[in-house]
Amino acid sequence: MVLEALGEGLRNAISKLLRSTVADRETVRELVREIQRVLLSSDVNVELVLRLSENIERRAFEEELPPGVSRREHIVKIVYEELAEILGSKPRGLNIKPGQLNVIMLVGIQGSGKTTTAAKLARYLAKRGFKTGLVCADTFRLGAYEQLSQLADAAGIPFYGDIKSKSSVDVAKKGIEYFRGKGYDVVIVDTAGRHKNEADLMEEMKDIARAIKPTEIMLVVDGTLGQQAMAQARA
Repeated sequence: MVLEALGEGLRNAISKLLRSTVADRETVRELVREIQRVLLSSDVNVELVLRLSENIERRAFEEELPPGVSRREHIVKIVYEELAEILGSKPRGLNIKPGQLNVIMLVGIQGSGKTTTAAKLARYLAKRGFKTGLVCADTFRLGAYEQLSQLADAAGIPFYGDIKSKSSVDVAKKGIEYFRGKGYDVVIVDTAGRHKNEADLMEEMKDIARAIKPTEIMLVVDGTLGQQAMAQARA
């Protein structure tokens, strides 16, 4: 919903520019103010918003217009380029290396959606030809084993877990060994949710990582989190 509102707000701002009779400095300032309002209401970092605003206003009249391109069209292009710069213009692929077992470890706070993300990611990779397995290393949350087991079964993904074990590190290690040597390309390890103030769980996360040596550690965050996502990543 947040992304939909952001997209709609930006489209409306650009539509106002395209409907205007002139594309002068005041029109650009109004466009920038509208974009600022939309971004700030979506909890985008203030410094990023100010930088984007300055760049749009500067480039709108400093840059030479390409042949056959109107001022309005050029401003729209500038807005797109500046938004892509702060929101992300280059997708980053997963670090999956052929010919070896790639281990992806999912981490994040409670309720961030790690378990469903693990199953969705496994299904996504399996559909693209990667032989993929799932490991439930969450021995803390009641129902974690059952949830991932059911999701794995529904997606047709092989699953490993030990509902009786109290050691996440042991389960993670045994899960990797379970899939090793069987031609698997990727194993996704789901871990317990944890907060930076939970010292024992944070240390356990480090122990799991040391034990299984993941090729990729992914932080799963709620898509509506806004700037708090940065705080989680730093923690």
